[in-house]
Amino acid sequence: FDSLPPAHYKETMNTILVWMQQSETKLSMPQVATAEYEIMEQRLREFKALQSSLQEQQKGLTYLSTTVEDLSRKAPAEVSQSYRSEVEGVLGRWKKLSAQLAERCQKLEERMTKLQRFQNDTRTLKKWMAEVDVFLKEEWPALGDSEALEKQLEQC
Repeated sequence: FDSLPPAHYKETMNTILVWMQQSETKLSMPQVATAEYEIMEQRLREFKALQSSLQEQQKGLTYLSTTVEDLSRKAPAEVSQSYRSEVEGVLGRWKKLSAQLAERCQKLEERMTKLQRFQNDTRTLKKWMAEVDVFLKEEWPALGDSEALEKQLEQC
């Protein structure tokens, strides 16, 4: 019995595997380009919630690692190695998932900043174009009115 992990080990392993599968599925969904800031904010909230959940699951992963370490001292080498391999596989997936999640958050935040800057620049440009439009539709001064012509030249 010393060479078998406790029942809690199996439960924790199953919980983490299910959680990782669900998270990998969420991250494997194709990234759709969007120019709507609100949608990007929603996606970022979802990714941040996933990161929070990842941190909550970390306790279970730590438990699995320590349990396998304890088990490896008591169990025969082949049993110990099979559990160690299982946990190493989970740790590998975990690290990959964590890195993907961090990368997605970073890229999304960068894109949101760029989009916001672009939207601000677009608003400024539209305002300027409206002012130019008003200017161009103004009545031109008479040819003999050099003072008015100079003023309009300065505005141009």
